[in-house]
Amino acid sequence: MKQQPEYELQKKVCQWLNENFKDVLYMSDTIAAVKLTLPQGARNKAVQKAGFKTPDLIIFEPNRHYNGLFIELKVKSPYKKDGVTLRKDDHLEAQQKTIQDLRYKGYQACFSWSLDMTKSIIEIYMNNR
Repeated sequence: MKQQPEYELQKKVCQWLNENFKDVLYMSDTIAAVKLTLPQGARNKAVQKAGFKTPDLIIFEPNRHYNGLFIELKVKSPYKKDGVTLRKDDHLEAQQKTIQDLRYKGYQACFSWSLDMTKSIIEIYMNNR
């Protein structure tokens, strides 16, 4: 079976959420970790917003500043060594556009590339309720 490190990170984050924030509603997108048949792929495409890259984790909990939290999980930084410039990659650029669109609509949205980083983002977000 092909290793899926982002999926493994996603599972750990969700397990941690279940243990630490039992009352919080969230959704974890797993479609990227699934091999769809052609009919399934067509069906999935028919119900998705074109160009919208659904982040891996969506927390349906407003806080004092945002309407919800969206996190795109990675296993390594999507940025170049300067920590600001996104690496050149069409998929990353599409994900960054989604993050920017979500921010514009009043959500906190970001990339995160480790379990500890993701926990910190969530804890800070939840402490601002």
